[in-house]
Amino acid sequence: MAVGETPLQEGLGMSAIESSGFPLVFKADAPDSDGVDAELGVEVLARCLEGMQKEALVRVGQSPPWRMVSDEGPYLEGTDLAPFPLAFFTAGMQFSFLSELARLSREEGIALHSARLAQDNFYSMEGSFLRGDAEGGARSAELRLSLDAEASPDVVARLVRRAHRSHPAHAVMRDVLENTFALVHNGRALPLDGFRPSSLPTAMNPRGILERLKPEPARLPVVIEKVAAAAVVHGVEGGAGTSLSHEQKRMLHIHGEARLLEGLRAETTIQLFKPIGSTFRFHSDESQDGAPSSLAYLCAGVAFCYLTQIGRYARIVRRALDSYAVRQRSTFRRESSPEDDTLVGRSSPFDTVVFLEGSLTEAEARDLVRMGERTCFLHASMRGAFPSLLAAELGGEPLEAD
Repeated sequence: MAVGETPLQEGLGMSAIESSGFPLVFKADAPDSDGVDAELGVEVLARCLEGMQKEALVRVGQSPPWRMVSDEGPYLEGTDLAPFPLAFFTAGMQFSFLSELARLSREEGIALHSARLAQDNFYSMEGSFLRGDAEGGARSAELRLSLDAEASPDVVARLVRRAHRSHPAHAVMRDVLENTFALVHNGRALPLDGFRPSSLPTAMNPRGILERLKPEPARLPVVIEKVAAAAVVHGVEGGAGTSLSHEQKRMLHIHGEARLLEGLRAETTIQLFKPIGSTFRFHSDESQDGAPSSLAYLCAGVAFCYLTQIGRYARIVRRALDSYAVRQRSTFRRESSPEDDTLVGRSSPFDTVVFLEGSLTEAEARDLVRMGERTCFLHASMRGAFPSLLAAELGGEPLEAD
């Protein structure tokens, strides 16, 4: 039976977003995780639900973890009940930049009254899933920053340059990262060729932890909400089912409109332009009190996107994949630049263990890992160097910020 067929998933104790009764995001009552860096280490445990739905538990440092869910729209025959994976990544990039602006402006005593950031992310998919040569690609994100601050243009331009260089999420696309992988097939670790090996233990399938998640007792405000639904149209570019075509040659376009709120909080509205997708609003809080942090969203997006590619490929080539999950870790830091006295944001390679269950041969299991990485847009972002293209203005006047 192919992945995505409900009877087999129900037999494995899987669930659906619509039947859980939970909000799309909540602070979870979950066991502690060892080995996560105290400040900027991020661990994601993620698994498939029904269809194209995904669930993740994301922990940043030693703070309480957040449970999030992701879905896909009509283009992948999803139920469109939660944000698509690339929305999490764009939101994480925007929140990281805005929170760094807020942090540095406070550090330098600059009165920053408002900050708005429009961002466009672009990805590509080309090739054949049946031939096994389909490949995801990425382009530099395009950013347009609008500020209102009590400082001279030169001072604000320097602030923007510092924030753009030092916010950790920027490093994921700016720097080339050689990510690491491990594979566990039906409870047994299999060697992988063509990848640097993961350093993570392979004994723990995240599915057991995720199936037992529940919200903390305290009620929280809505963190993610859908604000506009995609039209379901057929026979047009980016329409219903088009992302399941065996042959691919297309571009993806994600647009976000973010603004800084009080303190280190922010919100953004993310829309999927290509293919035709819905619009979702995200809230963030770098303190992680009322909402997930920027890096939580960013890393959740990577795990969700990778799982989607595994599931899509298995569906197209009709692999007997019953369930799939990942354990993913990454570490972010700011380090001094050897050229000047500024800080530069850095990211470690992303370390991922893939857990597959089903009547797969060993070769088929390895192929799912390989094609998942090859077609994942966000892993493509890390395979190359795609520094963001930034334009900024203060009070409507352009700044020399890039």
